Amino acid sequence: MSNPVNPLAPQPKRRISPGIVVAVVLVLALAAGVGVQYYRGHSKVEVATTDRVEPAVITGPGTSGKGVMVGKAGAKVNIDLYLDFRCPHCADFEKESGATIDKLVADGTATLTYWPLQFVNPDASPRLANAFAAAAANGKALSFADELYGDFSKSWTTDQLLELGKQLAIDDAKYQQALKDTAYASWLESVGKAADDRGVTGTPTVYLNGKQLPTDQLTADGLQKAVAEAAS
Repeated sequence: MSNPVNPLAPQPKRRISPGIVVAVVLVLALAAGVGVQYYRGHSKVEVATTDRVEPAVITGPGTSGKGVMVGKAGAKVNIDLYLDFRCPHCADFEKESGATIDKLVADGTATLTYWPLQFVNPDASPRLANAFAAAAANGKALSFADELYGDFSKSWTTDQLLELGKQLAIDDAKYQQALKDTAYASWLESVGKAADDRGVTGTPTVYLNGKQLPTDQLTADGLQKAVAEAAS
């Protein structure tokens, strides 16, 4: 006759296979990643401000090999800014120095030329550069760039860019079509070639009156001092 099992007696522990642990961790990580990606592509678009005064567009998008220049004609200093809208260092630069550049442009001290490049993310960079060009053609270069960097965590899908356009009052049919047709693709290629010819190898890269600003001067104070020297 077999001995009865004592329910209070210690039971042998079951060992969980390391393979099962790894599989569970991977599934959880995948689920988290999918959730983040969904949020980035579907989060609500909310502009920081709608009453910002835009600088005049001196040179709009579409001129082969030329960036988008904004500001007051005749300024003593021109700031050439080479940027990629998916570049995290560009986002940091915007956070650190964007307000300083905006002020220099607004008070007529400097003009700003945007050179949108598209190499950081093969999918997103071209889409955002094209959208920026479409916005610049509607006189919203500064606001559009600020908003893209202001919510850098977004994927900025075409739907989100269309919504951003509406909130910035650039929801005309030409803007919408430019986004869907990547209308500025050839112009962006010419901008990239001009950057290559100049020796630009990364973003952000800044030139003041044709002279490249050292990396350690890509700060609000560094820019302010360099512009003051260039304007004197």
